Amino acid sequence: MEFRSIRPPAPLSSLVESIWDCRQPAPAHRFERMLPSACAQLVFNLAEDETRVYDDALRCTRNAGAALYVPAFRGFIIDTAEQTSAVGVVFRAGAAAAFFRERMDPVANRHLDLDALARDGGALRQRLLEARDADARLRIVLRWLCMRMDATGACMHPAVAHALRRLDAASGAAPRIPALAAECRLSPRRFGELFREQVGMGPKRYARLQRFHHVVAQVHRRRAPDWAGLAVDCGFHDQAHLAHEFRAFAGMAPTAYLAQHGDWMRHAPLA
Repeated sequence: MEFRSIRPPAPLSSLVESIWDCRQPAPAHRFERMLPSACAQLVFNLAEDETRVYDDALRCTRNAGAALYVPAFRGFIIDTAEQTSAVGVVFRAGAAAAFFRERMDPVANRHLDLDALARDGGALRQRLLEARDADARLRIVLRWLCMRMDATGACMHPAVAHALRRLDAASGAAPRIPALAAECRLSPRRFGELFREQVGMGPKRYARLQRFHHVVAQVHRRRAPDWAGLAVDCGFHDQAHLAHEFRAFAGMAPTAYLAQHGDWMRHAPLA
């Protein structure tokens, strides 16, 4: 496998976490379960001119070869044939709304064609197909992101950016939402509306999702986790609470993830 990833320079780094390029042989398994994330991801499938996602019954939804994976709080399944040649952009939580000038809450858990968000989306994918190597592809995407950011003046709302920093820094119990709203000098109602518009989910659900990701990171590193201890460390009431939350977000039990996960933390290969 050939994988390259770069972190963009400021000020783009306030919106974009990374840009990546991946080339690899087709995996032996047909499908992979993707764990949900509040970070939207723009994916260019260079192997085929479409992207495919599936629900738990393997019903397929097809999008264009350049598509935005919108913030999600439910897992979904992808076709591994799309993993052989792809380029992607990982946005920071809340950043895709500012970058594309699109509310995230009505489209959460969906995938959108890039052409519906940016008129030059198809042309950008064609330029990536014509690029000579990974470095060239990464430069093309970086240049496009910088140009679009400059043209739109995209920036995150300071209240949402502050709330995300506070929630991300929390270990165990997250800050209370009314207190966060007061810190931002907003009413709880207005704070919740603004957060959902930009992040794609409410602050309570975002805090739960971040707690879930903390569990995933711990499980991914261990062969035999202490589930009861992990539940306490991550702020759950007990082990049963942890298992319930894990199933709600991932669509699978934590023990199933432990048995199935591969090299990538957010991917769980399926038969």
